[in-house]
Amino acid sequence: MTIDPSATETLNVYKLMIGAIVPRPIALVSTLSVDGIRNLAPFSFFTGVSANPPIICFCPMRREGAHPRKDTLRNISDTREFVVNVVSEEIAQAMNITSGEYPPEVDEFELAGLTPVPSDLVKPPRVAEAHVHMECRLYLWMEIGALPLSGNLVLGEVVRFHVDDRWVDNFRIDPDQLRAIGRMGGASYTRTLDRFDMQRPK
Repeated sequence: MTIDPSATETLNVYKLMIGAIVPRPIALVSTLSVDGIRNLAPFSFFTGVSANPPIICFCPMRREGAHPRKDTLRNISDTREFVVNVVSEEIAQAMNITSGEYPPEVDEFELAGLTPVPSDLVKPPRVAEAHVHMECRLYLWMEIGALPLSGNLVLGEVVRFHVDDRWVDNFRIDPDQLRAIGRMGGASYTRTLDRFDMQRPK
């Protein structure tokens, strides 16, 4: 099957991408509005970009309707700060609750029953139940298209890492303890417990 994206309905292109680009890690992003309202939302177009400086990225998509920008993106545009919280199995259901479409005045921390804790260097709070947090300042924001399902590339410089002391040794995080989950296509997720090792050629 060969597909020309320019001749294919956008939703079908999206389905191909989320089915082929798997598994995708999940960034549970916490932000704060200029009015002090907490926001929490998951994004699976998410990855690391650079270690020096430490840069991560995630990509909120443009929505249809009168308010195409997600609250997360608007808050980052206004404040230039956010926190990425890594999603482990035990908070999967709470993360899923935060993925709904809610008015800007809704606090997803309260809605999902998650606990906000203060960050060190940025104003948005961290998720206490997560075991890894990355406090970020906006490094670059790029709009990619102006139609529904187009993206916004958000790059953040990590200014503080927080890792559960029990699960890190010599800066290596124990994946069996972290139990991170990943996103597949549609409503499917995956666990990260079935792994194998290969040594890189010298």
